[in-house]
Amino acid sequence: MKFDVIIVGAGPGGIFAAYELMQLKPQLTVAVFEAGHPLNKRRCPIDGDKVKSCIGCKSCSIMSGFGGAGAFSDGKYNITNDFGGTLFEYIGKKQALELMHYVDEINLRYGGEGTKLYSTAGTRFKTVCIQNDLHLLDASVRHLGTDINYIVLENIYSYLKDKVQFFFETPVRTVAVTDGGYEVVCDDETYTCTDCIISAGRSGSKWMESVCRELDITTKSNRVDIGVRVELPAEVFQHITDELYESKIVYRTEEYGDLVRTFCMNPKGAVVNENTNGIITVNGHSYEDPQKQTGNTNFALLVAKHFSEPFKDSNGYGESIARLSNMLGGGVIVQRFGDLIRGRRSTSARIEEAFITPTLNATPGDLSLVLPKRILDGIIEMIYALDKVAPGTANDDTLLYGVEVKFYNMEVEVNERLESRYKGLYIIGDGSGITHSLSHASASGVHVARSIAKN
Repeated sequence: MKFDVIIVGAGPGGIFAAYELMQLKPQLTVAVFEAGHPLNKRRCPIDGDKVKSCIGCKSCSIMSGFGGAGAFSDGKYNITNDFGGTLFEYIGKKQALELMHYVDEINLRYGGEGTKLYSTAGTRFKTVCIQNDLHLLDASVRHLGTDINYIVLENIYSYLKDKVQFFFETPVRTVAVTDGGYEVVCDDETYTCTDCIISAGRSGSKWMESVCRELDITTKSNRVDIGVRVELPAEVFQHITDELYESKIVYRTEEYGDLVRTFCMNPKGAVVNENTNGIITVNGHSYEDPQKQTGNTNFALLVAKHFSEPFKDSNGYGESIARLSNMLGGGVIVQRFGDLIRGRRSTSARIEEAFITPTLNATPGDLSLVLPKRILDGIIEMIYALDKVAPGTANDDTLLYGVEVKFYNMEVEVNERLESRYKGLYIIGDGSGITHSLSHASASGVHVARSIAKN
């Protein structure tokens, strides 16, 4: 079967590439290949009752399927060049922001109307952070919530399904260069196209690396972010989340000079499992619907580790730490902050006696047996630093879930059109190593679609 354009991956990059192509060139034949399920079939079997932990599904419905790993995320679209990726280095800061605002407009049009756009501009909290040696990054944040984000994706799919041919549960094995185009090889069929957009996402990082090796596309080592997810009573951060919702706060540790940052803040949310290539890590969700909200707020504390010679496998390093957590806890480990600083493991009894109810069924344990000392020391320093601007962060009953790992693909060499060394082969989204967020990944899809339509 031959198409004008094939898109590999139905995450935000792939979705917005398909959407923009249909806006600009509806006569094009476009196919989207996705290893995971359609949105309405994405169901994680963990129910907290009969199934309490990850059972290793063939295709993880949290990480794969229409909407990508962001489908069940908190639905936060950060409109900023200060974090979320380096797309602006390729297309310019002004255009990157314009594309992110355009994505925001589409989300509002397809079900996100009425959701709030938060901003750090002019907030008094930025001054308070600086006074305590913390640094609040600038951003506008559209918070859809996990529930509204799902509705937006449903509506966009309804628009696309009769215009674009979707192949779900159809993993792509290889992409080959042919005369005048590309071959996309699946288990039972080979498809051809003139232009190919690869938007494999973070869960496709290993596959993306193999494609780059086969096609001799230059890559360079990226980073891996390692840390924990913090859960505490929502009241502790309420004065911040009510005004800003998402606050990206960065701290430089005194002991090592490492940067520790908050990430993915979920007011009145829940902590959840993630399965990346068979490794169980932790993440967080939250909802717009008050009926689905909890009494807790959760967020990640992450330390970025970059590697150079002779070691370049940053993802392998993160995986080894996560596997150690899985080995000791059978999955995710949870520990009270008070137990951690006293050098003792948490037990089920101590967790049950705490003045906070965990939202994830995790194994009580000792994170000091999992996380390297340098990373753990930085996290502890950061918790005490945050306690100055959000008193109660360093309470004994604050829960730490580990480990949280953000895997980034090797950064792929592309030009300002996000085109590889092969004409018509584009690499976008988080799988490119260039974007690290919903907004940047979506914007990269729009950018490439416009380039294809123009040419």
